[in-house]
Amino acid sequence: MAFHFMYTLSCRGHMAQNPSLLLLALFFIFFTITSGQNASSTKTFTLLNNCKETIWPGIITKGNDSDGKGFPLKPGQTNLHYAPIGWSGRIWARTGCNFDKNGTGTCQTGSCGAYLNCSGPSSPPNTIAEFTLGDNDFFDISLVNGFNLPVVISPLNSKGNCSIAGCDGDLRQNCPPELSVRSDGKVIACRSACDVFNTDAYCCRGAYSDPEACAPSNYSRIFKQVCPASSSYAFDRDATSIITCSASDYVVAFCASRNQTFCSYHDNEVQCNTSANDSKALLPHGWWILMVTLPLAFILQTKI
Repeated sequence: MAFHFMYTLSCRGHMAQNPSLLLLALFFIFFTITSGQNASSTKTFTLLNNCKETIWPGIITKGNDSDGKGFPLKPGQTNLHYAPIGWSGRIWARTGCNFDKNGTGTCQTGSCGAYLNCSGPSSPPNTIAEFTLGDNDFFDISLVNGFNLPVVISPLNSKGNCSIAGCDGDLRQNCPPELSVRSDGKVIACRSACDVFNTDAYCCRGAYSDPEACAPSNYSRIFKQVCPASSSYAFDRDATSIITCSASDYVVAFCASRNQTFCSYHDNEVQCNTSANDSKALLPHGWWILMVTLPLAFILQTKI
């Protein structure tokens, strides 16, 4: 950066003789820097706690469950997670946790071992954000293992038929009594029918181990009603269940609904989802370069 601006200023005499050369040089600086910013091979996840209480997100990579991540996230706080192209994994929230100074403890829901950093997959019931990253990304909100918090995945800076995955409400408020998990008289999670009744029909196994045989149940329909863009049972594979698109950024928001607006700020860029099927950059990559170079261009032009 310092080299580019020093070069521009040191060549001021030549530029002044040719305004087109000046503008071309400034455009070259802007294009070079923004191209570099967009060439990243990693994708950014902004984890947002929209809950009224602290949560403890867990992150595991497919095929490496024993070496997961975990951290506390207070109300209103965010945390950035970076993943390379080709990454496949799960993100979820643990609730009601109590960890000591050594990171040892327990959680009411979503537990993934006895430590702050996850040492295994999450224990149901819990809501899971699932991702497989590539040239085209696949993501979904899975309620196959039950529900503990409403979660939303919002793609930003995206291409293709992208949409927001997740919930429109909180399933804990109308969880069937036979599926409810309670603590101090309060519903803290909602188990899946497979977890509660453990039958082939609910778990899509045995004679029901193919999509044609395993149909939605009354319980999965209740899940789907509250979280329309989610996977509500093992063979829930309609167009709203697993979403395919290409995005450089994702917001994973806990205690959120799809009609909310979420923003992410990093790499000198603020991006917000503007609708269920759209996102845009409010300040594009390199905006700060424009803020400097355009006034500079004006100053030099006026001295011609």
